[in-house]
Amino acid sequence: MAKRKLIITQNLDQTHIETLKAVIPDWELIIGKDREVWHDHLREAEIIAGWKKEMKEYNLHGESNLRWLQTWSAGVNNLPLEELASREICVTSANGVHAYPISETIFALMLALTRKIHTYVKNQQTKTWHHSGLKLEMHGKTIGIIGVGAIGKETAKIAKAFGMKVLGIRNSGNSEDFVDEMYTADQLNNVLPKCDYVAVTLPLTKDTHHLFSTKEFDLMKPSSFFINIGRGGIAVEEELIKALQEGKIAGAGLDVFEKEPLSEDSPLWDLENVIITPHTAGSTEHYNQRVIENIFIPNLKNYLNGQSPSINLVDYKKGY
Repeated sequence: MAKRKLIITQNLDQTHIETLKAVIPDWELIIGKDREVWHDHLREAEIIAGWKKEMKEYNLHGESNLRWLQTWSAGVNNLPLEELASREICVTSANGVHAYPISETIFALMLALTRKIHTYVKNQQTKTWHHSGLKLEMHGKTIGIIGVGAIGKETAKIAKAFGMKVLGIRNSGNSEDFVDEMYTADQLNNVLPKCDYVAVTLPLTKDTHHLFSTKEFDLMKPSSFFINIGRGGIAVEEELIKALQEGKIAGAGLDVFEKEPLSEDSPLWDLENVIITPHTAGSTEHYNQRVIENIFIPNLKNYLNGQSPSINLVDYKKGY
C-alpha cells in the first residue's frame, strides 16, 4: 500500500523534520523549497504546506489526493478559494505567526515618521546637519487599529506603553484588552477623524478591497499618519498618493502595495512623507518555528484523529 504523502515547500531544520516524523511515522515527507523536490509528488499529496501557483494545475484539476492545505502566509487572497471550496479542501493559514514582527514594524514606522528618522537617514547620506522641523511626540496620541486580530491585539498592547488611546475596529465589535473603544466595520468613518495614527491590519477580501479612498483620507486629520501592513488593495493607491501630495494626511508607512514589486515610476518612492518597506513586515527569524509548532502540528494531530484542522481554518464565505 502506498504511503500517504505530506509536502512542505519550505526548508526546515532537522529538529522540526524529526518532530514531524514522530507524529506521522508511516507517511512519506517531501520537504524543501526546490521545486524539483516536490513537483512530481503533487497529485499524490494528501497534505500540502506552502501553496505555489503551479499547484492549481495538479491539485485542483483532475485526479488529486489533496485534502488539506496549510498556507505559509497569513493572507489567503491569492489562493483559488472557490476551486478549493468546490473540492472541499480544508485551508488553514499562518495567521498569528506575525503578531510580534508586524506589530514591531507598525511602531517602527510610526516612530520613524513621528521623530523624522527617515529624514535624518537621508540627511546622513549627504552629511547634512539640519533640524528638519522635528516636533511631534507619539505619547498620549490616539491610534485607530483597523482590524483587531492577533496583530491588532499586540499593537494595542504596545500602544499602552506609550500612553496612547486605542480605538479598534473588528467585525464583531467585541471588546478586547488594551482597546479603549471598539467599533464595528460600518463605524469606520466615525473613528478616522479621532485618530492621530491609523494602522491597517486587515486581510484583503471583497469587503475590504479599496476600503480606503479619497473619502476616508478626507476624514482623517491633516496631522495623522496612515500605516498599512495589511494588503495594498485595501487602499486606492492613486487616491492615497493624492492625499499625501496635497497634505490631507501627514504621512504614510507602507509595507504593502496594489501591485508588487512597487513600480519604479510610482510617486510614492519620492514623497518625503512616506516610508516604504518591501512587504517584509512579517519577516522574522522565528517564522517557520511558529508555523510548525503553533499551528501545523496541533492541526496535524487533529487531522490524524479524523477531525478538521481547527487553528486558523479559513471560512470560505468570509474569505479569510
